[in-house]
Amino acid sequence: MSAGTGPGRTGPAHRYVFVGGLHRSGTSPLTRMIEGLPGVSGISGAPVPEQEGVYLQGAIPHTALHGRPMHFATDPAQHHVEGSIYDRLDVRERIEADWAPWFAPGAAWRVEKSPPNMTRTRLYQQLFPLSHQVVILRHPQAVHGAVSKWVDLGQDGAVAHWLEAHARLRADLAHLHHVLVIRYEDLVADPDRYRRGIAAFLGIEAEGAAETGLADRNHTYPGWALSDDEAAACAEWGYASDMGVTEWTPVVNHALNAVREKVLRILT
Repeated sequence: MSAGTGPGRTGPAHRYVFVGGLHRSGTSPLTRMIEGLPGVSGISGAPVPEQEGVYLQGAIPHTALHGRPMHFATDPAQHHVEGSIYDRLDVRERIEADWAPWFAPGAAWRVEKSPPNMTRTRLYQQLFPLSHQVVILRHPQAVHGAVSKWVDLGQDGAVAHWLEAHARLRADLAHLHHVLVIRYEDLVADPDRYRRGIAAFLGIEAEGAAETGLADRNHTYPGWALSDDEAAACAEWGYASDMGVTEWTPVVNHALNAVREKVLRILT
């Protein structure tokens, strides 16, 4: 699918930044940080939870069942990719029309945050070829603790869900031209550095300081010993038993090697 090209047509003046990740992984503070960058607009004043654009568009069905925490990311029906039934020009145009009233006019970038964006990266890239994707991770034990007030899979079920969701993410990354994968723990530990890194990823000159008040709240949730298989799988993302966090390099895909290298220099 292609849109906004051809004789007599021009693409939109704006580009999209799509933020995704499991519920309670830090998508909201991350989005506020991106909204604070020059030339970026976020959804504002919408009558939907957490200003999530997934509720504001009618092109791709989304109900309370579709967006259930600890469910959507492993539901095959929610994994939207290029060539799917939603890879159509009319879907793109409907999304654009539905979202337009909620963004500030004239912004170079529009940031849209919805947890299910984690499983829509490939479709959104196809619909909006110049879009950038930012996905945030958080320790599976902290995610379990944070979402247990809504749904409880038990400790083993929560870790299994987290691992399956992120294995799917890992497989999707090879298909993406512009994607940045970061961790909640790193973001809250050094927000100024991550603000600069995200700005570099988007080609924006960052000014000022990052949002204050960010704090690592993982300690408010209980950790436990992971099984050998769980520990080996979590280690790929720099996580260990008992809420442990080890050294890890963010994932950066970018069409321009110079941009990718700049982002990595800032973040590592």
